[in-house]
Amino acid sequence: MERYHQTIYEAIGGEQTVRRMVEAFYPRVQSEPLLAPLFPEDITPVMEKQFMFLSQFFGGPALFSDAYGHPMMRARHMPFPITPERAEAWLNCMRQAMQDIEMDPELREIVIQRLSGPAHHFVNQPS
Repeated sequence: MERYHQTIYEAIGGEQTVRRMVEAFYPRVQSEPLLAPLFPEDITPVMEKQFMFLSQFFGGPALFSDAYGHPMMRARHMPFPITPERAEAWLNCMRQAMQDIEMDPELREIVIQRLSGPAHHFVNQPS
């Protein structure tokens, strides 16, 4: 019998959960002193891009690539001074957002593991 494997996108609840994560995440980012200066005052376009990217990144529809081409996320983040501390602050905001929406703790850990590599890959400045 063939075994069925869910994507992270499916396991966490798909579009609705990714949207809720993003909506819980960005108010935390905007109140985080290490991160807030890196983001525009009107966060709405950033939130939509993040929703599209995370949907794709977690194995859902390729919303980001369909709209913007290959993500090339490291290149897109190069203009911003990203330190190891900022990468950790970003991950902590995501952890808190997932707690806020009451995501299952095992799934939260899977999501953070999946996001940790890219978050640290974007670091382009020392502490």
